Amino acid sequence: MKGRDILKGMLGAADQAKTEAPTSGHAHRPTGAVRAMNLSLGKLGEEAAAAKSLRESLASGQTVVELEPGLVEMSFIRDRIPIDNDADFDTLKLSIQESGQQVPILVRPHPTKTNTYQAAYGHRRLKAALDLAIPVKAIVRNLTDEELVLAQGQENGPRLDLSFIERALFAHRMQQHGFDRDTIAKALATDKPEISRLLQVAQTVDPEIILAIGPAPKVGRPRWLALAEKLKDETLRRKAQSETCSSTFSAAETNKRFENLWKSLEPTKTRTRDTVETVRTKKGLPVASMIHSRNAVRITVTSPAFADFLVKKMAALVVDFETGNDGGATD
Repeated sequence: MKGRDILKGMLGAADQAKTEAPTSGHAHRPTGAVRAMNLSLGKLGEEAAAAKSLRESLASGQTVVELEPGLVEMSFIRDRIPIDNDADFDTLKLSIQESGQQVPILVRPHPTKTNTYQAAYGHRRLKAALDLAIPVKAIVRNLTDEELVLAQGQENGPRLDLSFIERALFAHRMQQHGFDRDTIAKALATDKPEISRLLQVAQTVDPEIILAIGPAPKVGRPRWLALAEKLKDETLRRKAQSETCSSTFSAAETNKRFENLWKSLEPTKTRTRDTVETVRTKKGLPVASMIHSRNAVRITVTSPAFADFLVKKMAALVVDFETGNDGGATD
């Protein structure tokens, strides 16, 4: 007999018991069999409610599961700029190693690959689990592309976890993927004017220069906007590209890299005051002075003997000058 028929039989028996019960002024006390059936029905109802709750929980993605980190890919839009020596990440990894992962990441089933997932947020926790070769705790939820980037941006936004330039790159990459400014503003929990400023920087400063500098968390919007303004000049842009390719530049800390690049683009300071240099003999006796101004050097001889020496040697000095300077070009 099927479970459905058994349930109908139980319900029919209960109705028959009610019909056959004697009518009197006293409250009816159900028999043992009826009480057992009522308890069974109650238990079935509780189990059905629990099953429904579990289905709703799974559908909303609130159940935390453990996944192999190698099966989880990064978001299709990156929001962080990787750096070689990340002390914060090392601290996070040590914490997970000692105390376990306290906060799950959010993933969705990969839209094009079977048995694979795509992370919306929690990329650092995912990388830590991968490095430690342990499962990553995750909430699995069916998300559209827009829902994924909104969750990704809004998880980082309230914690101010992304630097200004990381937010700018995130906004620019979202725009490149076809998201409108309303969606970008929602993802970054900001307004459209700020989105315009973020995009202005990301579209003006070459991506290679941004990635070479790194996240630079101590450098805010005003200085990045000023740098973007400088790099509109083609000469300064080429100079910046050359500066960021040097080994000494990449060896510096990310905030220091921005400072070094900024200084390299500053105009060369011209001489604003005359400087005086004294010419002395080996014994320290002054024989002449040279006054360096912006456009010339003026020599004043203070020793008559040295003056006579210069007069006698002047013709030979001119010959030496012409010989060593390709015919004496003076322009």
